[in-house]
Amino acid sequence: MVTAMTKRVLLTGAFGNVGSSTLEELLNKGYKITIFELKNPKNRLIARKLRKKVEIIWGDLRKREDLIPAIKRQDVVIHLGAIIPPLADLRPKLAEQVNVGGTKNIISIIQESSPNTKLIFTSSISIYGDRVRNPFIKKSDPVQPSKGDEYAKTKIKAEKIIKESGIDFAIFRLTYIVEPYRVQFQPTMFKMPLATSLEICHSKDVGLALANAVDCIDIWGNTYHIAGGENCRITYKDYLDDMMEIYGLGRNLLPPEAFSTEGYHCGYLDTVESQDKFHYQRHTLRDVYDTMKKRIRGKRFFIWMFKPLARYILLRKSEFYTKKSKI
Repeated sequence: MVTAMTKRVLLTGAFGNVGSSTLEELLNKGYKITIFELKNPKNRLIARKLRKKVEIIWGDLRKREDLIPAIKRQDVVIHLGAIIPPLADLRPKLAEQVNVGGTKNIISIIQESSPNTKLIFTSSISIYGDRVRNPFIKKSDPVQPSKGDEYAKTKIKAEKIIKESGIDFAIFRLTYIVEPYRVQFQPTMFKMPLATSLEICHSKDVGLALANAVDCIDIWGNTYHIAGGENCRITYKDYLDDMMEIYGLGRNLLPPEAFSTEGYHCGYLDTVESQDKFHYQRHTLRDVYDTMKKRIRGKRFFIWMFKPLARYILLRKSEFYTKKSKI
């Protein structure tokens, strides 16, 4: 039997937020790790620091021939690689090719040449669509992606393909993931209604859940919710106000009319089962805030000085705040 110290794990999408946290936890467990990533200057720079710790195979998820040597003889594939928003919504064809086509390629290779390999796939809370009026989400709830959510559509298609494939799989539906050291304000921030019920999860906790799943023997064929738990729940408006206050910009910086009132996703996930299996919920919302405060401490005054400019730049990202609005 292969032991935990020698188990072979392939990780796609290893250099993203969740990927880097997952890689850290896998290394802590002593697995033999192979990374499959797209070769570009940014990824090559990251890879230099890892080449003595992991095997790196460069390739494109859309190209089956690139994946064949990566999947060969692996015990588990953790498939994180995907086109995410906002790019997924801007280039839906690319998202379909990578998120759905890439998953098909992985499955077909496992079926044909590596039938003992298990697949852990990360899906998304976005598949449930708008839950402003009904925020408590169970696994058994129907999938109803919001209009125009191309990313959610690709995750639903990929899940269906996996479930019908006949291979051993576990699907992790991830909530709103936070990386306190990589906070970015994207245009998608305005697509979420302020009344949305939000349950965040620290990226390190997601990484721990995925790494802990590798050695589980009774998870295959099942789907799990991954979120931070009750101590990570808040409304989106309060979360944004807290964030702006941490950055020295104050509460109520952004007007309500800059935000959509419907048609997004997020809510409170039932995570009793996943926490019992993977023991991953270590960080609360307060922990995330404390980390952000430490990171931004020396910059808050300078950010405050440019508060009007910061507000202007942020509002320019909103498709709902028209040119006629007073920025």
